[in-house]
Amino acid sequence: MSILDKRLHAFRADLADTRLEEQVESERFVVGRPARIAVPVADMRGEPRPDAGLSTQLLLGEDVIVFEEREGWAWIQSERDSYVGYVAATALKARDGPPTHMVCVPRTFLYPGPDMKLPRSGELSMGTDLVVVGMAENRGTSYALLQSGEAVIACHLMPASDHAADYVAVAETLIDTPYLWGGVSAFGLDCSGLVQLAMRMAGRPAPRDSDMQASGLGEAFQPEPGYSNLQRGDLVFWKGHVAIMTDADNMIHANGHTMLVSREPLREAIDRIGYLYGGPTLFRRP
Repeated sequence: MSILDKRLHAFRADLADTRLEEQVESERFVVGRPARIAVPVADMRGEPRPDAGLSTQLLLGEDVIVFEEREGWAWIQSERDSYVGYVAATALKARDGPPTHMVCVPRTFLYPGPDMKLPRSGELSMGTDLVVVGMAENRGTSYALLQSGEAVIACHLMPASDHAADYVAVAETLIDTPYLWGGVSAFGLDCSGLVQLAMRMAGRPAPRDSDMQASGLGEAFQPEPGYSNLQRGDLVFWKGHVAIMTDADNMIHANGHTMLVSREPLREAIDRIGYLYGGPTLFRRP
């Protein structure tokens, strides 16, 4: 039997995805059912317990495959990046048509109707997929209307088929977002979550974790002495960490030092990180 990454393949000793039947051993194989994330941000955990560590997150509108629901937890796999884990069963709903739009600003509000003076009914992160069913205008402001009857500021959305021109520019809009281990939303990000979200907005799929990104995101290259050949968009990897170069000298990253998404000169980061974790292990150009 092959050795598969359990982060990306749904299999346990008692239950597994039927698509893995020839690759893993399990007591029972099942065909997963399609579902969609129904809450602004769903926490995915490695075990079905509220005190289990955060593995990653999924945003409203993301499509998933459900393999099991039991005792308030659903064992699922994300269709976007294949990540496997447990979310609250209440975070799921049936799929209701393909998304038409995506939130393209760091954060925005849901309103119970097309009026920004109404009490907000929720908050949405950049990257949230929405099904827009109509438009409305109120006091000169345009609103996108959702199937729920709720409304979002229309200029905070872009068509689902559109993409940002520069993923680094997207990352720069997220400066000062709080650091959150396992976070992938504009409410809280970890280092690889920042890379994944920014690239997603530019139409460039990226794996979830930094080791996955280091293994296959773009082309590896050797930096010249003094790092003189680095350019905007290059990725710099340390053991368990990744940063995005904004130019030849500076980088942006979600980090536990500032507990924010922050900009920092590369050489200062190398000196600061080095005494604990060593120097950069890899450079890649997406």
